[in-house]
Amino acid sequence: MQSEVIIADYHNPEHQQIIGQLMNHYAQDPMGGGEALKQQVIDNLAIELAKVANAFTVLAMVNGEAVGLINAMQGFSTFKCQPLINIHDVIVCDGCRGMGIAQKMMDKVEEVARQRGCCKLTLEVLEGNLPAQASYRRSGFAGYELDPEMGKAMFWQKFLD
Repeated sequence: MQSEVIIADYHNPEHQQIIGQLMNHYAQDPMGGGEALKQQVIDNLAIELAKVANAFTVLAMVNGEAVGLINAMQGFSTFKCQPLINIHDVIVCDGCRGMGIAQKMMDKVEEVARQRGCCKLTLEVLEGNLPAQASYRRSGFAGYELDPEMGKAMFWQKFLD
């Protein structure tokens, strides 16, 4: 098995297609919501990501085939007064799980974060996604709390549609 981890070029049509396809694959998985993305999203995701300052995508290739993706966005830690990287999506295709692909992609994200002078990496994970949690723990991630009496941090959302 020959594997390679690269930073996607949002202007490369092949990378654009790969990003859309892998995101659609993820969206259809129960951990991604279980519904296909709209074709407009598949076709335009990389183009729109190119407009997001400091966003980047890591692609994992095995024998020339795209099998994994991480979308990441740079944010800012007000407590550290430094940039941070939020890992937004982590995808490894079904047949390639358990092969260390996620770890290699996480290593690439960490490399970028260190180059940018970031203080930390953040991500969200579903409570029921135990394999992902195990993978993230192997990469050094853990839940966090500022004060044990206040409990662990929670991730919430509000749709604006």
